[in-house]
Amino acid sequence: MALTFELDPDFTPALRDGITALWADVTNAGGAVGFVPPVTAEEVRPDLLKHLVAIEQGRTRLLVGRDEDGVVAATAFLTLNEHRLLRHWLWLYTVMVHPRHQGKGYGRDLMAATADAARSIEDIEAIRLTCRGGTGADRFYAACGYKEVGRVPGGIRVAPGDDRDDIVMLLPLGPTAS
Repeated sequence: MALTFELDPDFTPALRDGITALWADVTNAGGAVGFVPPVTAEEVRPDLLKHLVAIEQGRTRLLVGRDEDGVVAATAFLTLNEHRLLRHWLWLYTVMVHPRHQGKGYGRDLMAATADAARSIEDIEAIRLTCRGGTGADRFYAACGYKEVGRVPGGIRVAPGDDRDDIVMLLPLGPTAS
């Protein structure tokens, strides 16, 4: 069964708790979403609050994917650029699919829904994201049409002695984008 995606859902306590649990579960399964395992929901909550403030200020849009039971199973945060020279593209953050749903094509579905959401925002021509090297995420995003446009060697310190590349990827949304 496919996920159901919603852009800018009403932010309820249940949604907050669902995203917090998803974030902790993804991290603890080895997902590269801003933390290193082990992590608790309480440790994730302050980062979610930062996203919520940006949503409230109109700088970020939230895309949520729910499974057949209505449980939060995927998210992506689309953050608009405030600088006048960068307003034609947006950043994509905290892209997650719950580990129990991985391997079902839901990640590709999430990325397609994200591109559709970005296309619905006036004047947005591209999506940029960064990913942690050594995780395979860059290969996944490339399979979804993103191109690597930059790399900072050792830009992410996961632990002492464990530095990973910070990879910048871009998806043009114009008529020639695939």
